[in-house]
Amino acid sequence: MSVLCIGEALIDMICTDKGSTLSAGENFLKKPGGAPTNVAAAIAALGGEVYLSAKVGNDPFGKQLQEVMNSFGVNTQHVHFDDQHFTTFAFVSLMLDGERDFVFNRGADAQLSIDDIKSIDLHNHQIIHFGSATAFLDGQLKEAYYHLLNEAKSLGKIISFDPNYRHLLFGDKQESFIQQSMIFLQQADFVKLSDEEAMLITRTPSLTEATEKLLQICPGVFAITLGKDGTLLGLAGKTYIISSIPIQPTDTTGAGDAFVGAVLYQLDQWKIKHLLELSSDDWSKIIQNANKAGARTCEYMGAMEAFRHLNSDIFN
Repeated sequence: MSVLCIGEALIDMICTDKGSTLSAGENFLKKPGGAPTNVAAAIAALGGEVYLSAKVGNDPFGKQLQEVMNSFGVNTQHVHFDDQHFTTFAFVSLMLDGERDFVFNRGADAQLSIDDIKSIDLHNHQIIHFGSATAFLDGQLKEAYYHLLNEAKSLGKIISFDPNYRHLLFGDKQESFIQQSMIFLQQADFVKLSDEEAMLITRTPSLTEATEKLLQICPGVFAITLGKDGTLLGLAGKTYIISSIPIQPTDTTGAGDAFVGAVLYQLDQWKIKHLLELSSDDWSKIIQNANKAGARTCEYMGAMEAFRHLNSDIFN
């Protein structure tokens, strides 16, 4: 059995001219990315068996994405190459006031279709991970997402969901994002959110109220990452705080994806049918290890570079 991650594979173009706008910036660092792609790489780095389903352009950037995933050990047989659309790009520059100058050039990732994913034999996968990001925007990917969700649920697969809200990506489509996230929250067995996402999706003004609502909405287990304050775990009507790992972060990019990857890697080792078969002590250990993976990722610059320093020995 293995984990299947579905969603966007893209190239992040990060402006390295400090405080510069994208129009004024001259130097850019090219980094493979996409939330579900990062999760897949993290699982493979930890030693898990994982497949990625995504669509990239039939261009040098799409080929680089596949090569990087293969180098980690991710199975890319369900990564499709599109002759008509370029690989998706996200251009970002961090301004001196902390704001981001952002341009999203969407291409092939939106074109992953229901026909593309019909070749996936879900009987070979125990866990299906949906990392929404671009999947809740219009496009064939959204249709494929819902189709795969329904198929996976009908076969009793474990469903994992990370909403990955990006304000610069959704803009005036926030309401659509909330409504679609709610559908997945009600179907998922494991959900990972940030505190901001928890309050946004539940339409509540505080983390306490958001947590109470999530306990009612989520049928399985949820984890809300709180940075240095640890991780809030929601399980069987109760909540627990799992301490974070003290570090001096170099770059937090990919830390949340490493956290999710570590959770899914461990769950796949358990070979269980329902997450509530695990006790609160079991879950506490799983989250502790996931916090270690997130912390390790923060010690390096860039998600993929950090994942090369991930392995299951950090759980000992």
